[in-house]
Amino acid sequence: MQLNEITNDINDLRILKEMKRGNVGITFLFLVVVVIVLLICGIMLFYVHLQESDKIPEGVFIKEVNVSGLTREEAIQRVSSALEMQMNKTIQLRYKNEVYYVEIEQIEARFDIEASVDYALKIGKSGNLFKDFDNYFNVYVNNINIEPIFEYNKVALKDFLQKIEADLPDQLEQPSYYIEDGDLIVTNGVNGVGIEYEQIEKTIASAIQDISYSKKVIDIPTYTTYPDKIDVAAIHGEVYRERENAYFTTDPYAVYPDVVGVDFDQGRLQAEIDEDPLKEEYVIGLDYSRADVTVNDLGKEAFPDLLGSFSTDYVNNPDRTTNLRLAARKINGTVIMPGEEFSYNKVVGKRTISAGYKEAAIYQDGAVVDGVGGGICQVTTTLYNAAIKANMEITQRRNHMFIPSYVGGGKDATVAWGSTDFKFINSRDYPIKIEAAVSDGTCRVKIYGLRKSDDYDNIYLTTKTIKKTSNSIVIDSYRVYERDGEVVFSKKMYRDTYKVH
Repeated sequence: MQLNEITNDINDLRILKEMKRGNVGITFLFLVVVVIVLLICGIMLFYVHLQESDKIPEGVFIKEVNVSGLTREEAIQRVSSALEMQMNKTIQLRYKNEVYYVEIEQIEARFDIEASVDYALKIGKSGNLFKDFDNYFNVYVNNINIEPIFEYNKVALKDFLQKIEADLPDQLEQPSYYIEDGDLIVTNGVNGVGIEYEQIEKTIASAIQDISYSKKVIDIPTYTTYPDKIDVAAIHGEVYRERENAYFTTDPYAVYPDVVGVDFDQGRLQAEIDEDPLKEEYVIGLDYSRADVTVNDLGKEAFPDLLGSFSTDYVNNPDRTTNLRLAARKINGTVIMPGEEFSYNKVVGKRTISAGYKEAAIYQDGAVVDGVGGGICQVTTTLYNAAIKANMEITQRRNHMFIPSYVGGGKDATVAWGSTDFKFINSRDYPIKIEAAVSDGTCRVKIYGLRKSDDYDNIYLTTKTIKKTSNSIVIDSYRVYERDGEVVFSKKMYRDTYKVH
């Protein structure tokens, strides 16, 4: 009996041990499950927090600026402030010894900071848990730098570069001609330079992208431009005229100017060119057959009304005054028919010592130097303003490098033989006549014709300064039309950029 009891007790102990061992396993398993559940809950809570967070994750930089832990507005403000401190207002371009400036604001150059911040806020928020955690921890450990999208106005930049190209010292000169003292003088062209637009645009964009432009001057890439060959037949077609007498009628009103017959030997000119194609100029005598009645013989009755006048004052420097008088004398008495285009360079001719021009101060390569014909741009400017008042259609006009002393910015017009001309078309229904004179410290230009009943009472230029820096000033000009003392409308003419002394 006792043996059976002992056996039963041993069996009971074995059962108790197995039960305890089973309970420990269950407890351990339970604890593991609890830990896993808590870990999953923690992960899910963190993921939900990550998805709902309005702050940028740790380890994120935008344009090398740390934006970790910032809200959208805070990040935009921090990056904008940092870039504003790093970026200059202008890009400096250089050709030889001349430096030019492109305004950052006017080409609308900007970084899309908002899009970069929005991208940063989406890190770890794709909706894919495993992908989001991978992205989040990768950024957290390794950091990431987001480069904002760079934008600029390509048209505005091209416009700036074209203006710079027009100011480059090595300008292309096309073959041209003028008439002096009864001779036809044909000038050969001169090689020039043009800007490699695509290359410089890429360089500028890249320099702004990495902000390196703030620390350096960008050299302007150029290529050689070649003039056209002298076209003798085309010159003859422009020079040749049949002789005609001038006359006018009053009913209907019409003026028919005299035409001086002009001709020259095409074969002789072509032979001289073929013999020495690189010669600077060729001179050949013109054959004239003059009219018996000229426009000047018609008198004031043919041009009864003053359509526009303008005057500028000058300092009586003898050589400069001589140049002004020669240029004024050339354009004085010029009659322009309806639809006909006036060319200052064609009428005034090349400014040479043999033509009587003197050396006087001019702007060249950014400096004041003596040059033949210096000062004649004052006549051009005076004529430009008179043409504005007479409501002529301006077809070619360019401003000076610096604002001239005799007229305000936005109201000037410069010329250079072979490259820069001043032109306008007589857009009225009747001929006009130019009167120009230089005396007593004043250059005067008047334009006469026939005034119509629907003409505006007053037309003039007004200007507005758009931007001014230590290097340049930008000015817009407008043609203003008035009737009965009231402004009817205004029309924008030009946006000019001048260097500051």
